[in-house]
Amino acid sequence: MWKNIGAQITRATGTQFEIVDCQSIGGGCINQVYRISNDPRSPSNRQDYLLKLNRASLIEMFVAEAAGLSELGATATIKVPTPICWGIAGEYSYLVLEYLDLTTTANSQNWAEMGSNLAAMHRSLEKVLDLGKPQERTFRFRQIDGVKFGWHTHNTIGSTAQLNTWETDWATFFADRRIGYQLQLAQAKGGVFPQAAALLQAIPHILADRQPQPSLVHGDLWGGNASFTTAGIPVIFDPATYWGDREVDLAMTELFGGFPVDFYQGYERVYPLAPGYSQRKDLYNLYHILNHYNLFGGSYRSQANTTIDRLLRDFPGS
Repeated sequence: MWKNIGAQITRATGTQFEIVDCQSIGGGCINQVYRISNDPRSPSNRQDYLLKLNRASLIEMFVAEAAGLSELGATATIKVPTPICWGIAGEYSYLVLEYLDLTTTANSQNWAEMGSNLAAMHRSLEKVLDLGKPQERTFRFRQIDGVKFGWHTHNTIGSTAQLNTWETDWATFFADRRIGYQLQLAQAKGGVFPQAAALLQAIPHILADRQPQPSLVHGDLWGGNASFTTAGIPVIFDPATYWGDREVDLAMTELFGGFPVDFYQGYERVYPLAPGYSQRKDLYNLYHILNHYNLFGGSYRSQANTTIDRLLRDFPGS
């Protein structure tokens, strides 16, 4: 397996690479993650990459992740790891990425830059459409001509399938491809959500005043998927990319915490949030709460029901 992956890196980069050193660096509950090196004893010749491994049957998850990183990176707004190659080696699927030396240490300026860079990414479609000449649009933007929300392929949120079929109406997309699908999965595993039907009927009313311009979103932007290089450059990774309401990214940064006020101030300076965000963020974060129930079970079911009850109470006319 290791020899095959090294050979694929050689073909992808045009530079000879043989895996000599492999160090596990964790990977949460989904993938095995390694730092692989060709010559760890020689700093001048050393080349490092990040390697993700999973079952061979899950190769499409890595294909979609590579596509998402490429699309985020193509906006030239915020740093993401560059995909190098991916494929199947024996019993494993793999994804090789640019290795970035990350740190948890960051100052207020670093965090403000992350916020402003994310805002610039969310405005990337706006910038491209300003070109005015359709032939100047890149391939990634031509994919959404005539439609608005979704992506050219399905991907995953964690290890759960994420449906991205194109839709012109944001409320319909979010009710069907996001909340509705997660509720179907949750109910299939025995979860009881008494107000599920009422919520799905309410979503078009909750989002009635929200007609967002589509933004390219990270899709899974919690604190564990954002960091900084040792030089202080903001980095985001492990995306669940699609074109959606930019507020879904901001909402998730608040779900588990970890993003300081400097981050939000940096974002607001570039792309101020619209009125009503503080109410909509509960609905957007319900998607992730339901997904956590589907992945881990436990108390996430009661948290989801509490959120559903609160949404129906706060929008009594829905």
